[in-house]
Amino acid sequence: MADPELEAIRARRLAELQQQQSGQQRPMAGGASANENNSGEEQRQKQEDMRNAMLSSLLTQEARARLNTISLTKPEKGRMVEDIIIQNARRGAFGGGKVSEEQLIGLLEQVNKVTEKTTKVNFDRRRVALDSDSD
Repeated sequence: MADPELEAIRARRLAELQQQQSGQQRPMAGGASANENNSGEEQRQKQEDMRNAMLSSLLTQEARARLNTISLTKPEKGRMVEDIIIQNARRGAFGGGKVSEEQLIGLLEQVNKVTEKTTKVNFDRRRVALDSDSD
């Protein structure tokens, strides 16, 4: 994905993160383990920022709003749909255009069919000598 706009967003966000990091650097008592935790957290934050930037470039505004609403109510389902959208974009399934709200709704319906939980109720009636059906 050599989209210049996406690269500019990534570069700008990376510069912001570096500026924040340099402003917040304080010596910690934990030494190397504290730096490792900080760098691990920083790495996760960078990945989330890149993910959000990619989703923003792939989705229309209405679709992004709907996906955010779903992610608030059902985080695991929202994450699953985000993963599917990113995978499809990497394969070129969207043809370079943005995903509309209608396309997102179709994708959500497919995910709902796959993750649908079916409930089955079994009645286990125990027979007893005094049961009226035992005649």
